[in-house]
Amino acid sequence: MRESEYLKVLQGKYFMAKSRKEKSSILDEYCGNTGQNRKYVIRKLNSSISLVPKRRGGKEVVYDGYVKVALVKVWEIFDYPCGQRLAPLLKTEVDRLRQLEELIIPNEVANKLKRISPRTIDRALKHQRQVLHLNKKYHRKRNPLNLVREYQLRQETGIDSCQDRCR
Repeated sequence: MRESEYLKVLQGKYFMAKSRKEKSSILDEYCGNTGQNRKYVIRKLNSSISLVPKRRGGKEVVYDGYVKVALVKVWEIFDYPCGQRLAPLLKTEVDRLRQLEELIIPNEVANKLKRISPRTIDRALKHQRQVLHLNKKYHRKRNPLNLVREYQLRQETGIDSCQDRCR
């Protein structure tokens, strides 16, 4: 048995002991078996008074899966803007999208979408950006010879440059 396990076993007995003699005998037993100083053992026993481990409370989840799904839908509708550009759009356009039935969500989710901050939007869409590869810093350069060939093909086939721009 390790020292820490042994200490936990004796800690329960130590706190249940009613008289000073019982506590003293428990301390004598522990000090005799481990060779540690008596004052040090008393401090160790009293430092962790709670026998039940405390549960750490995390932050409450405000923007659940429903909000994230709706956010992704709106993000796609507005052609993948960053969080800073999407936040003001959400405040004004969520109701309009609901009226046009582009976005079918409950009122609670709509209110959360209107309140969401740009930083939270970016955090919520981080995974989606990675999936769509929108965060690439470096793109392959296009071969200039291919551009010339494309231009020549357009001239030969009579494809108007306006058609290319208006797609």
